[in-house]
Amino acid sequence: MLAGEQKVAEQIHNQTGDEIVLSDCIDQSGFGLYQVGVVLFCFLVTVFDGFDTQAIAFTGPAVAGYFGVDSAGLAPIITAGVVGMAVGAILFGPLGDRFGRRQAVIWATIAFGLFSLATAWAQSVDQLILFRFLTGIGMGGATPNVLALASEFSPDKKRGIVMLLATLGLPVGAIVGAQMASVILGDGCCLQAAEQWSFLPTMLFEDGWRMIFFIGGAAPLLFAAILYWVLPESPYFLAGQGDHDKVRRQLGKINSTLDIKLSSWFSLPEAAQSSGIRELFQPHLLRNTLAIWAVYFFNWIAWFSIILWLPSVLVATGLGAAEAANGTKIINGAALLFVLPLAWYIPRLPLRAVIVGLLLAGVVGMAVLASAGQNWTLVYIMIGLTGLFVGGPQICLNYLAVKLYPTSARATGVGWAIGIGRVGTIVGAAIGGPLLVAYGAKGFYLMMIVPLVVSAIAALMVKPVDQTAVVVAGH
Repeated sequence: MLAGEQKVAEQIHNQTGDEIVLSDCIDQSGFGLYQVGVVLFCFLVTVFDGFDTQAIAFTGPAVAGYFGVDSAGLAPIITAGVVGMAVGAILFGPLGDRFGRRQAVIWATIAFGLFSLATAWAQSVDQLILFRFLTGIGMGGATPNVLALASEFSPDKKRGIVMLLATLGLPVGAIVGAQMASVILGDGCCLQAAEQWSFLPTMLFEDGWRMIFFIGGAAPLLFAAILYWVLPESPYFLAGQGDHDKVRRQLGKINSTLDIKLSSWFSLPEAAQSSGIRELFQPHLLRNTLAIWAVYFFNWIAWFSIILWLPSVLVATGLGAAEAANGTKIINGAALLFVLPLAWYIPRLPLRAVIVGLLLAGVVGMAVLASAGQNWTLVYIMIGLTGLFVGGPQICLNYLAVKLYPTSARATGVGWAIGIGRVGTIVGAAIGGPLLVAYGAKGFYLMMIVPLVVSAIAALMVKPVDQTAVVVAGH
């Protein structure tokens, strides 16, 4: 038995009252295999989410060729998915607070799996737009509840790295999907596989892009069935619902040394209020709600403008299309590399200062890229650093948003913040092309400075929230 676990067990066993502070049990019980399993399931959900999010990017040229549309005709299809993600983040956050994180994660996974599968059978551009919008709702809805579920199973000291690992699947899924698409869309590859998979419709092999969406739909649907049997509900949510017997059993799996009386109930470390968006605008949360929304919105404008238009910007600078595609891999790969150590230290760092510092470093990075010209070594280095400077704040923001909101509003608060960020992705996707056409590659980089500066200013407006009041949940 670990010393820390023995100490917690003695504290719980020796309590004279029946009330137990839930966060104390979790914070002091360490991080065991049960919690590792929960985070692993959350990670796999985001892998499938990341795959489906980027599927239209992998297949974009093939889809455009099949339906006979140019880049302008492809734009509504891409935008529909991003709009759906914004709606999903806002819709599924309150659903998670009301019906539970577990239910919301499962239904969101079913949604993006089902409609990604439907996309494989799309026969028109209008159908693609509809299916990508509906897929986006599921993709956007999964994220806030995955974050809430993973964080509420984690001790405070591990929460930063846990939330990173839970959402690391998004870029991992994108990278895996890109590699898979390069094979499936290769000349003759899909047709060769048709002989071994003859039970599947022929059109999936004749049009390789359909196979990408088929895989992106079938895999998460199968995984949702697994989640139904194995994914547990958040102990914080259960305590808020007054289901103390289930909380007691969960704590026994987290720390088997706990000896909790059957008459005990669990309290949450903040006031249990009714969930809903109105709570986000209560006086003690209003300033932070508006500030967090602004940081998400402008940070994501810059990030998604860069991510979605980077290959085009590099082509405009003078690279060939094949070489320009490396930019996407570099920025995502570097983001993965840099955010791991960042997330490990997040609980010990002054988050507001880190976010502001990264965003201002991003401003410098954009200025360097604007003046780099065809110095490709410098360009690729700065693209990699951009993954940290512009992508890194998102990891910090997710952790900060979870810390700022009480349990009763956590999924709603995170969901709305991410939803506002998704609106920023729509703006970023929409303005990137026109900025590149109007001002060229240099002007594109310089214009990215504007949302980064505004985001940094908004981050400075965030202030700490006192969540130290303890009340009884479910009583």
